[in-house]
Formats: sequence, structure tokens, C-alpha cells
Amino acid sequence: MSLLDDLQGLSSAEDFFTFLGVPYEPSVVHVARLHILRRMGQYLRGSEVEGALANADDAALMALCRDHLTQAYEDFVKSSPIEERLFKVHKEAIEPKPEPNRPFVPLTALSGQNLSAGQTAPSGE
Repeated sequence: MSLLDDLQGLSSAEDFFTFLGVPYEPSVVHVARLHILRRMGQYLRGSEVEGALANADDAALMALCRDHLTQAYEDFVKSSPIEERLFKVHKEAIEPKPEPNRPFVPLTALSGQNLSAGQTAPSGE
């Protein structure tokens, strides 16, 4: 079984920390568990682009995963999930909202009279 197979078998953020030997504060992980793992994935994808994953043996891969998990964890020790905005719901929360469509109601619709071009309303005689 390879390291990647072992990682795929993990089911919680705490399992990742324990397996990779990364110390953590449970209160931080409790609040930001999904964010930490998502950020770790982003860091790993960045390494993949650089070719580090393809050329790594299990020991190098373990070190790389440990480094990226530590880096992701530190991001959320210094910041919060809301500030980091990794998920769509958090990103959309700060996007400017479009102006609501306000229907146009002509004045004639309020008076009940249908005036055609060039006519004027009676002057209240």
C-alpha cells in the first residue's frame, strides 16, 4: 500500500494530523477542519504543477504532505475561515449585490386614464 492509499483511507482532519505527525491545537482544527484540508489540497496541487509529486518517493511525499498540512494549519492559526474565503459561500458573501429591478409604473396607470401622445389630462373642472 502506498502513502497516497493510506491518506485516502483517512476520514477526519485529526486523522491527517496524527498520521502525518503534525502537532495541532484541537480548538483550531474544530473550527477550520475543512478549510485546513482544502488549503492543504491547494498547496499539494501547486506542488503537482511544479512536478514535486511525480518525482517523490514515499518518504519525500510524506515530508511534502507534512509541510503542506503544517502550512495550511498555520494559515488558520493566524487567520479565520471567513477571512481566508476558500469556499464559494464565503466569496459570494462579499461580492457586491446587483441593484434590484424596480418596475416602471407610468403615472397614467395610477390615475386610471389612458392618455395618448399629445393629449393632456383634464384640469379638474
